[in-house]
Amino acid sequence: MDMKNIRNFCIIAHIDHGKSTLADRLLELTKTLSERDMEAQVLDDMDLEREKGITIKSHAIQMQYKGHILNLIDTPGHVDFSYEVSRSIASCEGALLVVDASQGVQAQTIANLYQAIDHGLEIIPILNKIDMDSAQPDVVADQIVDLIGCNPDDIFRISARTGEGVEPILDAIVEKIPAPQGDPDAPLQALIFDSVFNPFRGVIAYFKVKNGTLHKGQKVKFFNTGMDYDAEEIGILRMKLVPTSEVGCGDVGYIISGIKSAAEVKVGDTITGYDNPCTEAIAGFEEVKPMVFAGMYPVQADKFEELRTVLEKFQLNDASFVYEPESSLALGSGFRCGFLGLLHLEIVQERLFREFDMDVITTVPNVSYKVYTTQGEVLDVHNPSGLPAPTLIDHIEEPYIRAQIISKAEFFGPVMKLCLDKRGTLVSQHYITSDRVELNYDMPLSEIVFDFYDKLKSISKGYASFDYHISDYRPARLVKLDILLNGEPADALSTLIHEDNAYDFGRKMCVKLKDLIPRQQFDIPIQAAIGAKIIARETVKQVRKDVTAKCYGGDVTRKRKLLEKQKEGKKRMRQIGKVQVPQSAFMAVLKLD
Repeated sequence: MDMKNIRNFCIIAHIDHGKSTLADRLLELTKTLSERDMEAQVLDDMDLEREKGITIKSHAIQMQYKGHILNLIDTPGHVDFSYEVSRSIASCEGALLVVDASQGVQAQTIANLYQAIDHGLEIIPILNKIDMDSAQPDVVADQIVDLIGCNPDDIFRISARTGEGVEPILDAIVEKIPAPQGDPDAPLQALIFDSVFNPFRGVIAYFKVKNGTLHKGQKVKFFNTGMDYDAEEIGILRMKLVPTSEVGCGDVGYIISGIKSAAEVKVGDTITGYDNPCTEAIAGFEEVKPMVFAGMYPVQADKFEELRTVLEKFQLNDASFVYEPESSLALGSGFRCGFLGLLHLEIVQERLFREFDMDVITTVPNVSYKVYTTQGEVLDVHNPSGLPAPTLIDHIEEPYIRAQIISKAEFFGPVMKLCLDKRGTLVSQHYITSDRVELNYDMPLSEIVFDFYDKLKSISKGYASFDYHISDYRPARLVKLDILLNGEPADALSTLIHEDNAYDFGRKMCVKLKDLIPRQQFDIPIQAAIGAKIIARETVKQVRKDVTAKCYGGDVTRKRKLLEKQKEGKKRMRQIGKVQVPQSAFMAVLKLD
């Protein structure tokens, strides 16, 4: 296929604005799928995506329309999967900007749009859901014009659900989106934008060819890892993998070369020819920066190696997930994992269980802090147990974010109160329309890690949208809060927390754990401590056997003797007793309110 007839594009939008439904209609109109194979959200092939109604993975699929090849790379909308979006945008020349006619422009729409503009993509604006009773097409069209400065007549008004107005979009893709640039005769240069692990065939890497042509059986080299392989099978991406003899310049395809180790394929790497290699790698997308860290431990200690293998395979499919080994006194050997947000953590945990049958214990999530020591060193601390002794700390800096919240004007007050409670400072506010306001706040990342997004949605009845990016590190008065069970610190429950919130959080933790830890034969004191100072305490009362039941008379000293004997036993038991913390306790800590 001539390069001039290839179009690579993605769909960007806020969560739930109809990306996957629009993709369904495009697949129907181009007859990529037969009617028998068609189903709703056909590209969201993960059970979890269907249950939650969100796109988690970006998907690539090839369509044919009027002699042109259209490569669609679908993208997620949630802020926690923005890394998937960046990879899709790096592989495209154009983007369909979808906006919901009933909800208007929202925060993630703007964030993804700016990313696309930075990459020089051609934008085609689309107004979706015009068939809904609550739609305000003219008002939202004005918002789109303000946002990208286009002509109001250039905005496509469609209903992806019914298919109304969708066909002209295909013509616009062909006419407006530029063909990919590249030299078919230059040395092979292809960007890997995704990969999956197949238990029978090894690693399958998805790529976009920038220069040159890839032939079946050709010997190729991965630029950054320096490994070489034979291209055993190459092909294009339809609903199933379709083998071909070559993948030309500007096209999107897959390669299977018998790679068994997940570590050998890095997303963002460049594939080049072994005999005639290119001189430099493609400047791909940015390195992933995890925002939230949590420990993951196997439920059975002997499954550590199995967990390592599972995480290796999982990382292939989710390049934004990072991990490194660590050990804990309470939980044994495990991994310190980095995530892009709390939803990402929840999805990873669920996918490990469903796809790999791996049950894990997850510790309290926290963010990465910079600790300046009295010796002049700067340490990156992801875990409270990695904190140096208080006497060695000069000061601690925590990451701050610039948060952008777009809300209806009627929720302005509650949203501001929520941000102020989370130690936010207002940077700017302006009205996008008469009833929609945009707020920009500087806030500590640690404050939004737990439940900020959920609270924002509930106080705004689901209307407010939220986006953020890391701005800088700032000094903070942080303390390490330890939880002691029976006098022993449970390091998996330790947290770094702001001094003003420590007492309140410690008390809530103790009350919550008192309900969750099962009763033993001895009293279990649960204490929250900052250093040597105990700031809160609760006690799980012991289970007692009535040892005096058999005394049916006689002298009182007989009863006293039995009670003293029981007391000695309880004392001895408490010294050697171990307290097991159930997984529900770790999860409950995340939902403290």
